[in-house]
Amino acid sequence: MRFLFMMASGIMLGFFVGVSFPSMRITTVSGPSNVYPLITDTCNETSCKTSLNCKCITDKSQEEKKSASNLDQTSQIYVPKNPRGAELLAPGIVQAESDLYLRRLWGNPSEDIPFKQKYLVAFTVGHAQRLNIDTVVKKFSSNFTILLFHYDGITTEWNEFEWSKQAIHVSVPKQTKWWYAKRFLHPDIVASYDYIFLWDEDLGVEHFDAEEYIKLVRKHGLEISQPAVEPNVHILWEMTRRRSDQEVHRLTEEKPGWCEDPKLPPCGAFVEIQAPVFSKKAWRCVWHLIQNDLVHGWGLDFALWKCIERAAEKMGVVDAQWIVHQRLPSLGNQGEAMDGRAPWQGVRERCDYEWKLFRGRLESAEKAYLKSKGAALPNSSRT
Repeated sequence: MRFLFMMASGIMLGFFVGVSFPSMRITTVSGPSNVYPLITDTCNETSCKTSLNCKCITDKSQEEKKSASNLDQTSQIYVPKNPRGAELLAPGIVQAESDLYLRRLWGNPSEDIPFKQKYLVAFTVGHAQRLNIDTVVKKFSSNFTILLFHYDGITTEWNEFEWSKQAIHVSVPKQTKWWYAKRFLHPDIVASYDYIFLWDEDLGVEHFDAEEYIKLVRKHGLEISQPAVEPNVHILWEMTRRRSDQEVHRLTEEKPGWCEDPKLPPCGAFVEIQAPVFSKKAWRCVWHLIQNDLVHGWGLDFALWKCIERAAEKMGVVDAQWIVHQRLPSLGNQGEAMDGRAPWQGVRERCDYEWKLFRGRLESAEKAYLKSKGAALPNSSRT
């Protein structure tokens, strides 16, 4: 009995001693010891906002709630997150996004850019098509940054055009616009542009004005779009055919059996890869869709809709601003003649092969993902 009494007394004494001390939360610090000394600190609002030594950890749901309400500040402290690869840097020094604006080698950096363009237009070009590109570029106002990807290695000769001296030139032999786009148009690099035009070099623009086109895209809420194509020339897809009685169209009718769903490609939520225009938001997804090793982009037009919520509403063809596909000899002739075949034939075979390969990758990836989630693959996901 005496033993039990002593045990109970000890427990009660320990309890009262424990509750008499103020509570303290200890945080851990990671980082190179020669930069940040290893210490522990009380996790409170002041220390976590002003000290690199204190790292307050909250779960994702807590961080989301903090943005919507003013809850307990000591348990819901915002800690800026560095982008991948910059974990060792103080968040305040990290510039997560960049741009393509030209800067001077002298003077005050804040005065380098008196005027910032709002849009970007990129062409993949060869010197043989310089006169056509000159005509096209003049349809784009000073609001556009001009970017030329040179697949034939000829660059300085373009300075015969005054606008070329302010354009950005990137030269890598025998590459396509999708190869260039994957490597030079990362979403964080083009984040300052509201719209990105990614065009071929053989387009006629007599009935096209870029500023008017942007107005129509905004008016109709299009995230991915293209100008209509003049109908009196060869048309590959009915969706791109110009309609003279409206500003924009989003749906069309194709050959029997081509569209399992009338709101999915090629009958809806579809633009061709010839002259696409992407909003900044859409491009952030589309860039990831571009494959590292597939250069021609065939099949991308059947998958772009996956980057847009309510794609049948937010993808369309602008009829009031239209172009002509001139079908000029271009990148196809940069191929290699083999076994008695013309250079363009080998290029065409590669295009067909890449289309099949991309389609297989997409279907396999989606099946694997949905299987991991315990869901069945819907028919609408077919491309």
